Amino acid sequence: QVQLVESGGGWVQPGGSLRLSCAASGSNFSVSTMGWFRQAPGKQREFVAHSFGDGSAGYVDSLKDRFAISRDHAKNTVHLQMNNLKAEDTAVYFCRVVIAGRAYWGQGTQVTVSS
Repeated sequence: QVQLVESGGGWVQPGGSLRLSCAASGSNFSVSTMGWFRQAPGKQREFVAHSFGDGSAGYVDSLKDRFAISRDHAKNTVHLQMNNLKAEDTAVYFCRVVIAGRAYWGQGTQVTVSS
């Protein structure tokens, strides 16, 4: 059974940084895409960034200058470095992983940006 363990959320002041991590385990198949979505209060879940199996990455245009995704293929772990955080980045951040054509979601980690 696939398990996703997320970590790194918390509270930070505007302008600060946080690094989220997500580790996938429990599958004998290769992990293809690993990425992050977020859901702010009262809003729909939205795409943030993803890392493909070939090492390439994609971002939502509005965040690519402040967020950076990285991945450790050997450990099936993906990270999201978030810099210069703003109040509007406050949301629950979800890890999403695709294994053998099926998507799995983490339980989410809260990020709160406030002064």
